[in-house]
Amino acid sequence: MKDMGFDAYRFSISWSRIFPDGTGKVNQEGVDYYNRLIDYMLQQGITPYVNLYHYDLPLALHQQYLGWLSPKIVGAFADYAEFCFKVFGDRVKNWFTFNEPRVIAALGYDNGLHAPGRCSKCPAGGDSRTEPYIVTHNIILSHSAAVQRYREKYQPHQKGRIGILLDFVWYEPHSNSNADQGAAQRARDFHIGWFLDPITNGRYPSSMLKIVGNRLPGFSTNESRMVKGSIDYVGINQYTSYYMKDPGAWNLTPVSYQDDWHVGFVCEILHLHSKSFCSILLHILRSS
Repeated sequence: MKDMGFDAYRFSISWSRIFPDGTGKVNQEGVDYYNRLIDYMLQQGITPYVNLYHYDLPLALHQQYLGWLSPKIVGAFADYAEFCFKVFGDRVKNWFTFNEPRVIAALGYDNGLHAPGRCSKCPAGGDSRTEPYIVTHNIILSHSAAVQRYREKYQPHQKGRIGILLDFVWYEPHSNSNADQGAAQRARDFHIGWFLDPITNGRYPSSMLKIVGNRLPGFSTNESRMVKGSIDYVGINQYTSYYMKDPGAWNLTPVSYQDDWHVGFVCEILHLHSKSFCSILLHILRSS
């Protein structure tokens, strides 16, 4: 990286490499590894940007209480984050709590493509109508609890920054109609607004509140206060863009998080004319 002219490197710490059981006993070999990595990066003039979670939940926490589906995870994550601040924060000045948390909820609990492979029709069990929203709620609370600890106990003397890293694709309305513009905005709300609205405004997007209703967990007054403003900066992994179309009639029976968007993806990618190929491509895009 130094030979290529890199001056910064974002890497992720594996929670289970520090705490093999998610909590309790520390794996010193894992701590030593990250200390060597950070020290050597600084020796080479490369600034570390450290991410605390990148899809790898300690298995023990899933076995004990289904991990992100339980509010118990909030304290466990905050404890893990605080350990990292305490041990590495004298040298690390740039933190991210989560990498692409929407992917955890959507691919892990809505369509089951990622671990733990839960969805309404998955062998592992699950409920695509509710679990993605529960998982995201607990992730947002975990993020904000970690930020609160950093700001109260470490930031004043370590002088670092902390934020979150979200994934996004731009959603362009297929036409200038109000219906298509509404579809594009709903897609933005359900994709990035799901996280960005709470951490900037202390609440979920109004479109989600209206569509998801009581399936969407609510923030208490204290939780909303803790969540609002819980970033010093925000990172965005921007991938591509889609045309969005209003589907017309809505299916009012809840099926899944993705179905709650009530949008149509318009296949105009590379001017493809094969409907079968278009369908396959869109399936891949929506699952990625």
